[in-house]
Amino acid sequence: MEHISVFDIFKIGIGPSSSHTVGPMRAARRFAERLRDEGLLGRVAKVKVELFGSLGFTGKGHGSDVAVILGLEGEDPKLVDVDAVPARVQAIMKAQALSVLGTRTIAFPSDAIVFHRREKLPLHPNGMRFTAFDASGASLLERVFYSVGGGFVVNHEGHGEEPHAGGENPPIPYPFTTGQDLLTISEQHGLSISTVMFENEKAVRPEAELRQGVLEIARAMEACVKRGCEREGILPGGLKVKRRAAALHRKLKADPRGAIDPLAVVDWVNLWALAVNEENAAGGRVVTAPTNGAAGIIPAVLLYYLRHVPNADDEGTLRFLLTAAAIGALYKKNASISGAEVGCQGEVGVACSMAAGALAEVMGGTPEQVENAAEIGMEHNLGLTCDPIGGLVQVPCIERNAMGSVKAINAARLALSGDGKHAVSLDKVIATMWQTGADMSSKYKETARGGLAVNVIEC
Repeated sequence: MEHISVFDIFKIGIGPSSSHTVGPMRAARRFAERLRDEGLLGRVAKVKVELFGSLGFTGKGHGSDVAVILGLEGEDPKLVDVDAVPARVQAIMKAQALSVLGTRTIAFPSDAIVFHRREKLPLHPNGMRFTAFDASGASLLERVFYSVGGGFVVNHEGHGEEPHAGGENPPIPYPFTTGQDLLTISEQHGLSISTVMFENEKAVRPEAELRQGVLEIARAMEACVKRGCEREGILPGGLKVKRRAAALHRKLKADPRGAIDPLAVVDWVNLWALAVNEENAAGGRVVTAPTNGAAGIIPAVLLYYLRHVPNADDEGTLRFLLTAAAIGALYKKNASISGAEVGCQGEVGVACSMAAGALAEVMGGTPEQVENAAEIGMEHNLGLTCDPIGGLVQVPCIERNAMGSVKAINAARLALSGDGKHAVSLDKVIATMWQTGADMSSKYKETARGGLAVNVIEC
């Protein structure tokens, strides 16, 4: 049984989109590495990149072309200098040449990346085809990739394309595929959901490395919030959306404990979510959680825990993110976290579900209450469409993260007020989300051809 790690669900990367930016960058880099590994790099004169389906419709607004350029040059989403990207890409486009993996300079004209708005590849709406040619125009290598959400990339057979230095992962002690599996394991072994995930992760990597890595993710989330609270101005892309987080932050600092407004805690949660998603929209450093379009929800709810729940600490942070990852893995295995495949219910809905369950866990909930919180978080996001205006991850995406964060906190509190027994199981709501996504018209699935994307005039 495949183990989906906490480090698969949470990836430090670059905005504005995990499926349209992070995935294409990883695919482009993998293609470049394949050219090198097969001894073809020295013969490459030109590369053609074709983006299909949702990538073809909204790839421009999501920076897919920029991501492809950076990936071909060998950049990694986690390490790329986000501040240097605009000038770097501008220089490449002006010269109409790039350096594959930093070693082989090739022609890269303006038509090297083709956006196919009306064509799809068979496996997933986010399809890509890379072709390398020699000086005579003969094809040297062709590869098809799919960006299936959350930065995950698979090949034309649906298999992961990431190299694994250590070979196959070792067996894990508590494999699970469904929410019921998690509840059964918890009951049989007397374990919390975070401990189940913790023990599985320890089978893959040393405990010290695990703890350090998860806390690094949490620190990256906090750094993103901090940066978002400091930056002002207009977001790129042409919609002229003004950043709001910095002004809201200044207002809240004047009354940090809500002496004047007892609902100020809601404003703080809104602030943290807005800050992250404004950074994401600006192409900044964010943590995919489980996607970039929904990247503000987990950090906002985590900060709510750290600032407003008594005795919050690093151990709680570890268990919060492990629980969230376990829930995210259920959606990844049994449905989708791709807005292009199931709409925004697969992004904001999944993030809300993950955050709700995680918060219930660190607030002392039983496994049944955690599962209930996660179910509530998704149940009230069912049918949520992905309809970004102008194909940009700005409207309604930024505010949608704030709403999802508050909803996650309420879902956790509702679950904790009960005994964990409820009419709809998490597994049932995951299956329903998947079926709803299948029934949803493609114009509501990240193509910017329906909903707000066509009913609001771009300005």
